[in-house]
Amino acid sequence: MTASEGDGDFLLVDKPVGWTSFDVVAKIRNTYSVAGFRRKVGHCGTLDPRATGLLILATGKKTKQISNLEALDKVYEGTIKLGVMTESHDTETPEYGECSVVHLGVEEIKAAAAALEGKRMQKPPMHSAVWHKGKRLYELARKGKHVAERKAREICVNSFEVLLVDLPFVHFRMDVSKGAYIRVLAHDFGQTLGVGGYLVSLRRVSIGEYSISDAKSVAETVESILHGANDSAK
Repeated sequence: MTASEGDGDFLLVDKPVGWTSFDVVAKIRNTYSVAGFRRKVGHCGTLDPRATGLLILATGKKTKQISNLEALDKVYEGTIKLGVMTESHDTETPEYGECSVVHLGVEEIKAAAAALEGKRMQKPPMHSAVWHKGKRLYELARKGKHVAERKAREICVNSFEVLLVDLPFVHFRMDVSKGAYIRVLAHDFGQTLGVGGYLVSLRRVSIGEYSISDAKSVAETVESILHGANDSAK
């Protein structure tokens, strides 16, 4: 669970589906408070509520290093559904534009994935937490508003590996730079194949050298903090 000891820690947490990254931060911060500690807590890279996987929390003086960890490349595994789209590019909004995918072959699908590798400019999706004139984009999107002038930023898709094709589903593993929206890449993937597509599920498996295999659940992290407090009180 702890990637570094001392005056503050890096806690590796397996974020559950349905939780925001801030939900996890708030839970751990509250746990420290209950345990009798006053400690800063922040996270190193937001995960969407519908995504699961590795979330690094920095506590105490380690929060000063958050920007360094946010800059690390990240690896995700997930599933894209082809032949249909959604406005949010994930499961938050209804499907539309259904079309057949029976003509797609594995090699064509792998070639489309490879075509998305490398550097590219990417606009944040409307259903994202990016700020626009004092409002989150997702707040505007849920009110039916569209912001065309969303600022694009350069990202890099280091690799886009197709793990399994089970049409209409494609299971993948993707290594990307900071700031890349996998939902947008899933949409672009569907567009490249000419059938549309959206992100069905997503799990972050690594951030730089930190792996999900070393992470603990929120409950286990809470228990560890409380157990450590009890030990120090003895």
